[in-house]
Amino acid sequence: MAAMPPRIDPRPAPSRPASSRPADRDAFWKALGPGLLFAGAAVGVSHLVQSTRAGASYGLGLLAFVVVANVLKYPAFAFGPHYAAATGTSLVEGYRRQGRWALALYALVTVGTMLSVQAAVTVVTAALTLNLLGLGADLLVPVSAAITAACAALLAIGHYRWLDRVMKVVVVVLTVSTLAATALALPRLDWSALPLWPPPDAWNPATVFFIAALVGWMPSAIDISVWHSLWTLARRRDSGHAPTVRQARLDFDIGYFGAALLAVCFVLLGAAVMHGPGVTLADSAPAFANQVVSLYTQTLGAWSGPLIAASALVVMLSTTLTVLDGWPRALTALVERLSGPESPGAPDDAASRPVYWISLVVVSAGALAILGLLLTELKAFVDLATTLSFLTAPVLAILNHRAVTGPEVAAPLRPSRGLLALSRVGIVFLTVFALGYLYLRFFAA
Repeated sequence: MAAMPPRIDPRPAPSRPASSRPADRDAFWKALGPGLLFAGAAVGVSHLVQSTRAGASYGLGLLAFVVVANVLKYPAFAFGPHYAAATGTSLVEGYRRQGRWALALYALVTVGTMLSVQAAVTVVTAALTLNLLGLGADLLVPVSAAITAACAALLAIGHYRWLDRVMKVVVVVLTVSTLAATALALPRLDWSALPLWPPPDAWNPATVFFIAALVGWMPSAIDISVWHSLWTLARRRDSGHAPTVRQARLDFDIGYFGAALLAVCFVLLGAAVMHGPGVTLADSAPAFANQVVSLYTQTLGAWSGPLIAASALVVMLSTTLTVLDGWPRALTALVERLSGPESPGAPDDAASRPVYWISLVVVSAGALAILGLLLTELKAFVDLATTLSFLTAPVLAILNHRAVTGPEVAAPLRPSRGLLALSRVGIVFLTVFALGYLYLRFFAA
């Protein structure tokens, strides 16, 4: 019997590029995560407190500074995941390759800011907890301690994996509710009465000092670029997928531009609901938390109060959680880099090392000690923490720029000329602004 001819399917075979779309989508989802952790760490004090205060006190007068800060600080933050994806090592290794002086400088910046930053995010989280539960301000420090202990327990049980899962849900919830509240608040803005620049009589040292505090954590402290590089490597270990530079940058861009958009939203909410004669911002943490929740209830309706209060609390809990993980993770890498180079794609996580837990205990205890001894009012304390980050920003921006242009980064994987040029502009901006701040603070009459 003659062999039957092969059956030919009349339907045309689908054409697929060498890198198929399903494979690309799968690779993207495996890389997605560190960018949302960034958003979770950024959308906290800088947004709920500082951006809201900017809108409440100055209307839209400081909106330009919020936008410019997000644009000019973009390269310094982007270089974290970029470096990790290009080299398989963290930014701390990039600092080590520049010399021990760079590691010492990073250590000085870290030790000088970590306690105040941790204390600031924790106290805002505690304030929102008191507001939601209707408790008194005298419980601020005990509740801060309980929150710190709960976050430490979550990190001990779930390590990076739980951190990644929790943040993906939390960021989406806050984003949707904030965008809805902003859309409803926009009709309340009297655009003709809200200048886009502070009037001449508003330019005084107090305004400059607040702008420094606003820019310091807009969208966050540049320290997070180091954490982001470490989170990128942790995600790589968790998923088994080594992201390309393009995938890592796309994940970062989603988190970064989302955080930048929400910063603008909080300025608009503050200007629409809290800006005007007779409106004053509360000094105590619980009272200010109540004012923040009122931004939503006055636009979405009273029904949204409990939901928004819970959402804001969850967001600040996520910020406290990511920051509490970030400092020990960075300190662990720092201690290890002082003793030797980092192996690309190291298989174990920082949370498996004793120095991580020792650092976590030190950061937690130090932050709570600051809250118990030095906290007098929320706004002044937050300004202190954010200003310290503002003053150290040029140092970290320079180290990040040098790392991503180092010889260990292959030429095809280096940032574009345009991004490097924007990085240089940002470094100059941050340096000049920091020097101007120091002159006004200590030398101006």
